Amino acid sequence: MPSPENHFTSFKAAIDAYISPERFTFPFYYQPHPLCLLAANELQQYLKTQQEWQHNFGITGDKKNAIGKMFGVLLVQNKHNEIGYLAAFSGKLASKNHLPKFVPPVFDMLAKDSFFLAQQIEINLINEQIEILENNPQLAVLTTTLQTEIDTSQRQLAAHREKIIAGRKTRKAQRAAAEIELNTDDLLKIKEQLGQESIKEKLQLRDLNLYWGERTQKAEDKLKQLTNEITALKNQRKELSAALQKKLFDQYQFLNVQGKFKSLCDIFQETAQVTPPAGAGECATPKLLHYAFKHSLKPLAMAEFWWGASPKSEIRKHQNFYPACQGKCQPILEHMLEGTSLDDNPLLINPALGKTIDIIYQDEVMLVINKPAEFLSVPGKSIEDSVYLRIKQSFLKATGPLIVHRLDMSTSGLMVIALSKEAHKDLQKQFIKRTVKKRYVALLEGLIKEDKGIIDLPLRVDLDDRPRQLVCYEHGRQAQTEWQVIERKNHQTKIYFYPVTGRTHQLRVHSAHIKGLNTPIIGDDLYGNKGTRLHLHAETLEFTHPITKELMHFQINAKF
Repeated sequence: MPSPENHFTSFKAAIDAYISPERFTFPFYYQPHPLCLLAANELQQYLKTQQEWQHNFGITGDKKNAIGKMFGVLLVQNKHNEIGYLAAFSGKLASKNHLPKFVPPVFDMLAKDSFFLAQQIEINLINEQIEILENNPQLAVLTTTLQTEIDTSQRQLAAHREKIIAGRKTRKAQRAAAEIELNTDDLLKIKEQLGQESIKEKLQLRDLNLYWGERTQKAEDKLKQLTNEITALKNQRKELSAALQKKLFDQYQFLNVQGKFKSLCDIFQETAQVTPPAGAGECATPKLLHYAFKHSLKPLAMAEFWWGASPKSEIRKHQNFYPACQGKCQPILEHMLEGTSLDDNPLLINPALGKTIDIIYQDEVMLVINKPAEFLSVPGKSIEDSVYLRIKQSFLKATGPLIVHRLDMSTSGLMVIALSKEAHKDLQKQFIKRTVKKRYVALLEGLIKEDKGIIDLPLRVDLDDRPRQLVCYEHGRQAQTEWQVIERKNHQTKIYFYPVTGRTHQLRVHSAHIKGLNTPIIGDDLYGNKGTRLHLHAETLEFTHPITKELMHFQINAKF
């Protein structure tokens, strides 16, 4: 029988010189502890050299079918006070849930006796039936027939209505002429005749509606014989899938430091989401903590890194470290780490403390300011200190919303502030119409070969990991950025950005994404590597004064 600690890995190198963590890592924003970096390095060496299983990470060879993976390491202490680490991967790896060196899943849906596989087979059979029915050539024929009947009926009915309108005009003219030219008896006769013509045309329209109604109904009934069966199967599949998902989520029972188990359904029942998102419970850190608590291993610190090719939508770079995701992991980890002493949450610390806003220009209706880096434009969920609050406190007579446009908290540079409702309305209109000219300067981590270009990648929020943005061609909003290289030096590129649109994190994502410049901005803690600051600065701003209509141009050079 294997030891309950068979996934506990001792460090290859001596760790006596390292200082152990005093508190556990805050999972959603952290710098990896040196021992976690050492553990991650050992795991990465294993990934490079192991021959026990095969998975196409896309590091070399075939990149088309590559699938990168998130891996996690958990620094732990065993009952003998020895410090080592556990390793895990998110989801499946090499089409398996169990692989040597990695902790097992909280629930193994791929086990031979798993209800999941049996019910998945039932759902797959329904999928096959649906596919057969949807590929039935008769379905396309009947669909085309129905549409032809509808189109023909609409044309004929429209033509007859036009005939009625024309006839009405003709009869009106005939009545008018008859009233002038004819005697009373003849006038009555002609009016009766014209009335009969009107009734006849209306009856013809009625008959035409009945005729085409019957024809289209017959065509629709024939089509429904096929589509009703497809709809019934899809409804059956939906019900089975929902029941299977619920049953599956109930099997994911997460253990916490206090020895309490809680299912995914119970965990998410207390959140705004209510229903767990797909893939919840399969991420690395929950797996690691569950295994540690189950085998009496004390968690000390954690870290997660990406290994392999970047995905198409979200930004993940080979060997870069990332925090646990907000949507899937936060509710789970809140339960699992209940009562654990954690590092301070830096997101609750006011980054604007001790910083001041420089006013570059001021008149009765507007301001232009130089916002420092790490300074909110508007109040956040937990921090009120912001450009909005500071301006509101300093300009008590100001009216209206004040903030015309925003800069990311980490971005420094020029912002225009409206001190009156009228100025705000005019300035905001200029931003909406994109007549405001903006130029940002940024320092990127690598060398960009081209000298200039345009990035066009639609963006939307990552629903599982707010506030991060991802590229999405289906639901994303258009986002376009022009760029130009200024200087290449010390394996870094200084660059101008000219945003055509103003989406959240647009320049940061367009820099870092594989289909953008594929090179993150230095200091980008969301899409690259954390540094002393984000090297992105709103350098120039040009717009029309909201009252005088004078062209205003401002420039503040970046201090990096």
